[in-house]
Amino acid sequence: MNMDKIKKVIKEAKTIVIAGHINPDGDSIGSLLSLGLGLEKIGKKVYMVSPDGVPKRYLHLPGANKIKKEININANLAIAVDCSNKEILGKAFKTFIKAKNILEIDHHEFRRPFGNIKLIDYKAAAVGELIFILLKELNIKISKNIAQNLLISIIVETNSFRLPNVRPETFWVCSELIKTGVDFHKLVETIFWSKSKTAVILTGICLARCRFLRNDKIVWSIIRKSDFSKVGGVDEDVDAVADEMRSITNVRAVVLFREKSDSELRVSLRSKGGMNIALVAEKYNGGGHFDVAGCSLPNNSRAIKRLLKDVENIL
Repeated sequence: MNMDKIKKVIKEAKTIVIAGHINPDGDSIGSLLSLGLGLEKIGKKVYMVSPDGVPKRYLHLPGANKIKKEININANLAIAVDCSNKEILGKAFKTFIKAKNILEIDHHEFRRPFGNIKLIDYKAAAVGELIFILLKELNIKISKNIAQNLLISIIVETNSFRLPNVRPETFWVCSELIKTGVDFHKLVETIFWSKSKTAVILTGICLARCRFLRNDKIVWSIIRKSDFSKVGGVDEDVDAVADEMRSITNVRAVVLFREKSDSELRVSLRSKGGMNIALVAEKYNGGGHFDVAGCSLPNNSRAIKRLLKDVENIL
């Protein structure tokens, strides 16, 4: 981390592209929007990109209408937020390689660097914490709209302050953000504690299919495309299911398979009790944190059995 160099590169850049990762979560979208809105305040021409668009639950966030799925420009600076490797930037990386400088802002412990400038803190609970610090360093006043996006980043990434990544600085940052006048209760209710009917039904399907291994220390389930079709649901409806499964007593590892296509499964991995589930994700070119990770697999029973065996071996 070289804050002086980061500030210099940002101040010299006239055109900036900011991108989050594919299959975006609240940390990716919240960080993307808060940094984008902040840099616009100091006169930068900012392009915000989310390769898979904006999940429905985040469409109301300030600035969400400015996010594009893809762009084709030559930017002075490209900034990746919440990206542990270049692959999860999706098509956005084509724009990144045209930029003079690439800045990575991230907090993943397991990562493959790709930029020439980095703002990395493995202990940060969310990338939103790093964006907060960067905006302060740039003397950008954090508005109510920016604060709302930063809080989304932190609330979602900490599972509403229930995960071990929460640290004293996390609460200090949130305290400063709430001072801007954000309705914190409404934000949490809208984003974290409210679920659509389809999300509840699909969660029920996933939980009903739970299977247990190794004396109930490993739990896994699968959701198919046909399940989504039956209830008119979307992939984001099951984003919180893996965390629900992790709450089961005695469970130490969680595996949730999501059918993305006839040939691909998206895998959500969770762990507790000191188990490093990211080791499994890395084996399949995925990544993440010690206790929260993900990857993709071929959509067949052999691949499923192989990954479950790898989880057993880590346990």
